[in-house]
Amino acid sequence: MSVFRGFIAVEVECSPSLLEFMRELKNAPAQLKIVEPKNVHLTLKFLGNTEEEIVPDLEKVMRQSVEGVSSFEVNLHGVGVFPNENYITVIWVGIEKGQELVSIAGKLDELLQSLGYKRERRPFSPHLTVARVKHVKDKDALVSLLKKYSEVEFGEINVDSIKLKKSVLTPKGPIYTTLKEVELG
Repeated sequence: MSVFRGFIAVEVECSPSLLEFMRELKNAPAQLKIVEPKNVHLTLKFLGNTEEEIVPDLEKVMRQSVEGVSSFEVNLHGVGVFPNENYITVIWVGIEKGQELVSIAGKLDELLQSLGYKRERRPFSPHLTVARVKHVKDKDALVSLLKKYSEVEFGEINVDSIKLKKSVLTPKGPIYTTLKEVELG
């Protein structure tokens, strides 16, 4: 029985302004692991270790979670950090008009319990992770850079499908493969 590291996500194509922000982060006074532009995505549900034999069941849950939902647009707006400015571990880009994403993620969370997945402890907060922080050399300079982008519009994304992704971690970064794609409406 084969197991893979899985998640359900919306793929995102990076706009020029988003790419510019990510380029500036590369020069920030911090040791960051910037997400490769081709790997930028919006995670709806992290599954972790997943048995290949339940992929058809996962696809069924994905279909149920988007039933009656037509494709829609969300805005990429502003940046922020997790957990807070005093201890930054993740840098993210915000999502506006993301109610449908919240709804889909909620349905996934609920329906996946029947397959043995635990419900999330925190409410779903749609965002794009663009960097993971290993070490900050100059916090004030990093926070200043983030403030510069705090109200920037990074464009719109059209959400027309959700994907079951397989993640293989390598020393050069993760390699993502789409196992199943479920189109909206």
